[in-house]
Amino acid sequence: MNAVDRVIRWSTALAVLGVAAVAAVASYEHAYDLVRAHGEAGWTARLIPLTVDGLIYASSMVMLDSARRAMPVPALARWLLGLGIAATLAANVAHGLGHGLAGAAVAAWPAVALVGSYELLMMVTRSSQVPADRAPGNQHDADPLQERAAELFAGQLAADRIPSVRAIRAQLHVGQPRAQRLRDHLAPELQGGWKAQLRDRRAKSTAEA
Repeated sequence: MNAVDRVIRWSTALAVLGVAAVAAVASYEHAYDLVRAHGEAGWTARLIPLTVDGLIYASSMVMLDSARRAMPVPALARWLLGLGIAATLAANVAHGLGHGLAGAAVAAWPAVALVGSYELLMMVTRSSQVPADRAPGNQHDADPLQERAAELFAGQLAADRIPSVRAIRAQLHVGQPRAQRLRDHLAPELQGGWKAQLRDRRAKSTAEA
């Protein structure tokens, strides 16, 4: 990584952290006021809003860990992340509804900024945590699902057709970026790589049978 890349990455991270800090305080205050207005008090009222942000954090970290390990993201993490985002938006909107639609929109903005900033920070973290031996183009950049993808789409590869990103996502339950990388990996293999391997596997299976 050169100096320019480091400056861009760190300045982006600092900006995201600054926005997230301000948005987190505002969003917490809105949720805290809402919880108190509906019967909770004391430490309970102070801790309940943290459970929402904690859920978003935990789900995002699971997704980050899955991305670093080149593993499919657990469906539960996606669902809980969506639930956490919906909960924090709902709490902020409800807090501002007493001041009309404009008040609801203003109150909802900190939650949007918080979630958006946090996800941007996760993107920066993901890109900064890629091990050197898995850099694009490196011969060691082997996705564990490459072989599985070749087996699943053997018929299309044999007919010189590259599977679509949508088909790869549906079959392997991966996100758009990883599905695109798998498709890019399969594309040059039409020249013979996976075809040869698949023929060897079929011949071996036939011989063992």
